[in-house]
Amino acid sequence: MIKMAERLGLLALRRLDPEAAHGLALKALQTGLTPAPGPITSDRLRSEVAGIALPNPVGLAAGFDKNATAIAPLSRAGFGFIEVGAATPLPQPGNPRPRLFRLSEDAAAINRFGFNNDGAHAICGRLARRRRGKVPVGLNLGANKTSSDRAADFARVMEMARDHVDFATVNVSSPNTEKLRDLQGKAALSALLEGVMAVRGETPVFLKIAPDLTEAEIGDVAEVAEACGVAAIIATNTTLDRTGLRSVHGVEAGGLSGQPLFDRSTRVLARLSTMTEIPLLGVGGVGSAQQAYDKICAGASAVQLYTALVFGGLSLVGEIVRGLDRLLAADGFGNVQDAVGSRKKDWL
Repeated sequence: MIKMAERLGLLALRRLDPEAAHGLALKALQTGLTPAPGPITSDRLRSEVAGIALPNPVGLAAGFDKNATAIAPLSRAGFGFIEVGAATPLPQPGNPRPRLFRLSEDAAAINRFGFNNDGAHAICGRLARRRRGKVPVGLNLGANKTSSDRAADFARVMEMARDHVDFATVNVSSPNTEKLRDLQGKAALSALLEGVMAVRGETPVFLKIAPDLTEAEIGDVAEVAEACGVAAIIATNTTLDRTGLRSVHGVEAGGLSGQPLFDRSTRVLARLSTMTEIPLLGVGGVGSAQQAYDKICAGASAVQLYTALVFGGLSLVGEIVRGLDRLLAADGFGNVQDAVGSRKKDWL
C-alpha cells in the first residue's frame, strides 16, 4: 500500500517543474508523509569510515536537503549517513530558474543551482538544534559566488559548523560556480585545505572531487589530500560530459548526475584507490543494490546517492541497503569492509 502511494506520488511530482517537485518532496518529508523504516543495519552492513560509525554504508549525497530542514525524517529513511548543504557564508539565491532538468530517458538530471542556500548561520543553527541520533550527519561546504576569497569562505563555514556535524566536505567540484573547479589545482587546493584544517577542531574533513579530472590531476588531488590530513575523498561530483544522452534536456548547461555518470565516476574511484590509502566514498549513478556493491568492490568504503530518488522514491533506499546485504552474503563477505576494492581491477 505504501509503495503504491509512493508511485502515485512520484507520477504526480513528475508532472511538475523539477525544482517545484523537489520542494514538495521536502515538505512531505517534514510532515511525515513518507516511508520511515528507521536506520537499517546488520553485522554485515555496520562499518566505520574516517572514525565515524555507520549503521550501513549507503548515504544521502549533498544537494537533496540543502538547508538542513529535513534531517530527522531523512535519518529515518534507511540511510547510514546524511550529507546536507552546500552552505556558503552568506545566503545566496543561486542561478536564475529554470536550473534543474529531469532527463527521464536517461534516468538522470542536470542542475545549475549555483549553491542556492539560506547561508551558514541559518543552516548551522538548524544543525545545532537537531537531536543527535545513530545516523551521522555531515555538511557540504561551499563558497559565495561574489566572494573575493573563496578559499577563506570554506574555512568560515567550517568554523561555524565544526561543533554541530560529524563530518564536513570541502566541495571544490561543483561546475555551477564560475572558476570553483580551478581550486582543485595542486597549489590552490593545498592552501584551501590548510585553511579549513586549521579551524576544523576535531571534525573530520572530506574532499569532493570532479569526475572530469585527468589521471595526473587525480594523482595531484590524492597527494594534496594526504599531505593535508583529509579523512575521506568523495568521488565524484557531477560531470560536464554529455556523451550518449537521449533527452532533449541533455544540451542544458550544468552538472549531469544519475545513470550516465556511473561508469565514469566509478573508474575515477578505482583509479584513485590505487593512489591513496584515504577512505573513499563512491557517488555518481547509484540507483540499485548492484551499483552500490560495484562501487564498494571498486574501492569505496561507502556510497552516496541522490538522483535515483527522483525516479525511485525514498523506498529505494531500503531496497538498496537490504539488497547490498544479500549481495555481500552471497559472495561470502562477513562485513562490507571486506569487500572494499575486491574488484577494482575491473574498473582500471
